[in-house]
Amino acid sequence: MSNRAVAVLRGDVGVEGVVWFKQDHENEPVKIEGSISGLSPGKHGFHVHVYGDSTKGCESAGPHFNPFNKTHGSQEDENRHVGDLGNVEANENGYAKFVITDNMIKLHGPNSVIGRSMVVHVGEDDLGKGQGEKAEESLKTGNAGARAACGVIALAAPQD
Repeated sequence: MSNRAVAVLRGDVGVEGVVWFKQDHENEPVKIEGSISGLSPGKHGFHVHVYGDSTKGCESAGPHFNPFNKTHGSQEDENRHVGDLGNVEANENGYAKFVITDNMIKLHGPNSVIGRSMVVHVGEDDLGKGQGEKAEESLKTGNAGARAACGVIALAAPQD
């Protein structure tokens, strides 16, 4: 089995990027690194969604990957979707470059993210902390808004 996966992100509004995942063993964290261009400056929700289906653009990716039936949260929260990776931040030119280490995402085992979708959203993820009328949606999606770009997480050639 390969220790790497890749998602090539494409969107309807000129947003595109590449996200690499690396995990040598199931009990180790996954290193996620990549870059996305064409975003508006600022923070953008960044999540793994359930389905690797792009038949209806990013909408057919389904909800956040949540095999343990938790509420939405930040990457630091114990109670969060497996697919909740917080935000990536784009600079004034709309370019985001990032490295994320995560203990819940897996490339191996029954809850592998391979075959699912990586999605970057138009807006900032409130990390499940939304208040008032935004509270209910906050616990599902983080109020990150529309999907700017997405791509299927696919098995990549192994790397040392």
